[in-house]
Amino acid sequence: MTGLAIYSPVEQIFDPLFSEKKVEVFVKRDDMIHPFISGNKWRKLKYILSYAETQNKKHLVTFGGVFSNHLLAIACAAAKFGFRSTGIVRGEEVHNDVLMLCKLFGMNLQFTDRSSYRDKPALYKTHFAADSDAIFIDEGGAGEPGVRGCSELLSELQENYDHIFCAAGTGTTAAGIVRGVKEHSLASIVQVVPVLKDGGFLKTEIERYTDQPFSIHPDYHFGGYAKTTPELLTFIQTFCKSTGILIEPVYTGKMFFALYDLIKKDNLPAGSRILAVHTGGLTGILGMSSKLK
Repeated sequence: MTGLAIYSPVEQIFDPLFSEKKVEVFVKRDDMIHPFISGNKWRKLKYILSYAETQNKKHLVTFGGVFSNHLLAIACAAAKFGFRSTGIVRGEEVHNDVLMLCKLFGMNLQFTDRSSYRDKPALYKTHFAADSDAIFIDEGGAGEPGVRGCSELLSELQENYDHIFCAAGTGTTAAGIVRGVKEHSLASIVQVVPVLKDGGFLKTEIERYTDQPFSIHPDYHFGGYAKTTPELLTFIQTFCKSTGILIEPVYTGKMFFALYDLIKKDNLPAGSRILAVHTGGLTGILGMSSKLK
């Protein structure tokens, strides 16, 4: 599939905390890959879309919530690469900016109750079993093709890092990065920050794809998936103002908060070189706009 070249530089960020604790922090700017097929979504979709093309599938069917950057990424990718797209949306019908953008890119939206949504393969079979053009894409692009795509991030690094931080929802991106560390024989320790409550189960999910050791920090969920607190929102505002890098409350805000907090608590030793993977998904901030002053 053509048109998959990416631009994702690494840049250093500075803070008095980093100087005090004698660490260096860098950001892998996957948010710069594409404005809508953003960050880890581009990496997750790379092999999924290539497979759909080789199987002559023309209809991408996927799943997400009402502010899902995954739905938006699929909608834009479908338009860019010549597919049709359907998004099965969790919950009652609503209208917001993210879903409006999905529609602009031609996505057909089907809202479903939360109980039915839990069995996504059954939903797909009910509505699309007779559509020979359709292909099932799991929520968030989870699965082996996504892990494979995310693992390639490590081949782009030109320097070594002691720690690599990433946020985790399904665990696919984290699994790819952990696998990539092993494939490239790196000494980096991957620090995984789940963004949902009771996210410790992601350790088992990640270990399905790799036996490389990693660390997981399940206490930075701020109440659960897409939940937030004034403390997190204040941190995000301060971070954006001091770095010029936009982050959001669902994924990257929680990951960067964890990184700063672990540095503050001396969990990352002096002399550490730290890489934070900015996984994009910046439209997630639209669901929090009323809470940001």
